[in-house]
Amino acid sequence: MEKLNCVIIDDEPLARDVVESFVKAVPFLNVLAAFEDPVDALLFVKDQPVDIVFSDIEMPKMNGLELVRALGNSMVVIFITAYRDFALDGFETGATDYLVKPVRFDRFLKAVNKAKEYLDLKRSSSLQQINNDRIFIKSEGKLIKVLLEEILYVEAQGDYLKIVISSAIYSTQATLKSMEEILSLPKFFRIQRSFILNLEAVRSVNGNMVELINGKSISVALNKKEELFDLLGIK
Repeated sequence: MEKLNCVIIDDEPLARDVVESFVKAVPFLNVLAAFEDPVDALLFVKDQPVDIVFSDIEMPKMNGLELVRALGNSMVVIFITAYRDFALDGFETGATDYLVKPVRFDRFLKAVNKAKEYLDLKRSSSLQQINNDRIFIKSEGKLIKVLLEEILYVEAQGDYLKIVISSAIYSTQATLKSMEEILSLPKFFRIQRSFILNLEAVRSVNGNMVELINGKSISVALNKKEELFDLLGIK
């Protein structure tokens, strides 16, 4: 069973420990990290394959609502709060669910099952891998065949992926993680949270920017730069 990667964010140590114990009790969940500081969490999730974020709302430096707006819509967010009044604000940011402290395990399980159903639907509905060199994607009501070698890059845009080939651009509802499982090394590389690129499409590298053969420039995450240079054979 493929596990869903989770991050926990709460400035209260006991609250973090409770949620982490709940996550470890669910077979399809995996804890990547737990954070007291939401800013540290934001930096972490930008370059990690995170599926679900469990976040408190009332926190110093950055509250949970601000955090979710900074994250965008690439992952499921479940708020954990001591205040029911925050629920409406939470749903307006696109949160999947909210849990009120003290959190009960049965209510937690209901929320994560809801999140899993949502993620399973996103992953299964729009991408169909036929064999090692091609996929079909659902776009504009059609199933379109795309040869993997023609893909220049893939960009996550909220709940959708923008798939760019030399002759066209397609938009389909799917996660970048599901595409990353198809577009693997050594031909493709995820250079930051929102982009996977075809290494054969790289024209030049300037500092932390990569220019592709179609003129598109993409920034490289700092912790990905050394690996990218190794893959490109740059000393």
